[in-house]
Amino acid sequence: MERAEKREFVTELSEVFKASGSVVVAHYAGVTVAQMNDFRSKMRAAGGTVKVAKNRLAKIALQGTQSETMSDLFKGQTLIAYAADPITAPKVVMDYAKTNDKLVILGGSMGSTALNADGVKSLATLPSLDELRAKLLGMIQTPATRIAGVVQAPAGQLARVLAAYAKKDEAA
Repeated sequence: MERAEKREFVTELSEVFKASGSVVVAHYAGVTVAQMNDFRSKMRAAGGTVKVAKNRLAKIALQGTQSETMSDLFKGQTLIAYAADPITAPKVVMDYAKTNDKLVILGGSMGSTALNADGVKSLATLPSLDELRAKLLGMIQTPATRIAGVVQAPAGQLARVLAAYAKKDEAA
């Protein structure tokens, strides 16, 4: 890698650390090329990206960003997984790590918050932003449905009482 390529890589990686909702750092020693391509395609389908990081360049890129506290994770063969949605990268990495024991999660960051491996795991168990929006919308709509039911209930009861009196008069 030439000096200009290194500068470009550091600049690009620095932008990634600034713009991403979350970043996950993992060791990938022993992962085959086919498995890595499969992992990358799963991450891409979810809206994230996986990059193999040169540790020294990644530490330089971290300087001056909110994620600077995770620079000690970059030792050995590391990769970074990131996405704009804070839940996407941890969720995909955790799902893939369940099936491939050679992918070892070291930690990561979410904004200025440094995460250890357990923090990444707990972040992966949270619902995604779209799921949260759907739940919130459902919770907002439920009271309106209940109010409509309560308002209509007395009128329905009144109609049933009048119908019962009408049947009683017809029978008599």
